[in-house]
Amino acid sequence: MEKIAVLGGGSWATALVKILSENKAAINWWLRNAEDVRHLQQYGHNPRYISGVKFDLNFVSPSNDIRETVKDANWVILAVPAAFVQQALSQLPQDAFQGKTLVSAIKGMIPGENVLITDFLEDHYGVPAEHQCVIAGPCHAEEVALEKQSYLTIGSHDIARAEQFCALLRNRYVKANPLDDIDGIEYCAVMKNIIALACGIAHGLNYGDNFQAVMVSNAMEEIETFLDAMMPLHRDLKGSAYLGDLLVTAYSQFSRNRTFGNMIGRGYTVKSAQVEMNMVAEGYYAVQSIHELNKRLKVEMPITTAVYNILYNGATPGAEIDALKEKFK
Repeated sequence: MEKIAVLGGGSWATALVKILSENKAAINWWLRNAEDVRHLQQYGHNPRYISGVKFDLNFVSPSNDIRETVKDANWVILAVPAAFVQQALSQLPQDAFQGKTLVSAIKGMIPGENVLITDFLEDHYGVPAEHQCVIAGPCHAEEVALEKQSYLTIGSHDIARAEQFCALLRNRYVKANPLDDIDGIEYCAVMKNIIALACGIAHGLNYGDNFQAVMVSNAMEEIETFLDAMMPLHRDLKGSAYLGDLLVTAYSQFSRNRTFGNMIGRGYTVKSAQVEMNMVAEGYYAVQSIHELNKRLKVEMPITTAVYNILYNGATPGAEIDALKEKFK
């Protein structure tokens, strides 16, 4: 039996625990909140996120002791927001991940350091690149909970390792495929959240589907230009790990980044939108990281720039989207 540690108590962590435990893997599940752990131990479901999912506690062991959670695991899945990764892992020693495979389910970057999660793990915890995987969509946790047909891509420099993890995920409603473009997958996952914010802002300003379709098609060009500047590699961005993940995040009712952007477009402040959502929109932090990286690259990124100006420079959403209209084709 595979021993898997899942770190995080949110929707995506909950969905992954559902998939893996139903496939009879042994899950040690770390949640920060001790009250949530007690609730899970007593009732078998997460009280805060997709609480309709019932867990078999023969396979799932909730805990708020991160050291114990990680200690005997073969695989460690990180499913906490990127902004809180450093805080979550601060209780662990530097060699905590030695001999383990780290799997990032995070669609963001480390704020301030402006690095991908995999780079952070290599730099701060000595996890070799070939011992890491990333999970890409298109896939929303809420649809996994409903057992809707879903597709995942597992990226890794070690394709055999990626295939191993795919095998742990596959079931009657989840298909999973390996891919060796781990960096492209990670950067695309970061960028698609920024685009979803832009789509939400436009929707909040009463722009329709016609405009959003043009925005998304222009966004694919923006993402491709950025990736080519960041790490030139022949990659087909029409694949589900790239375009598919962008589409579901830009259009879905379950997209927290689109929801956050929609609130901004309707006139919410950043703070009030964050408080009302009570969930982390990764794109809010990601757009600052990408903006900082692009100071060196100097790539033309009008959508990213517009979102950054709105969220960090106090620009008027209507004016920024109006300016984008003239740049789209």
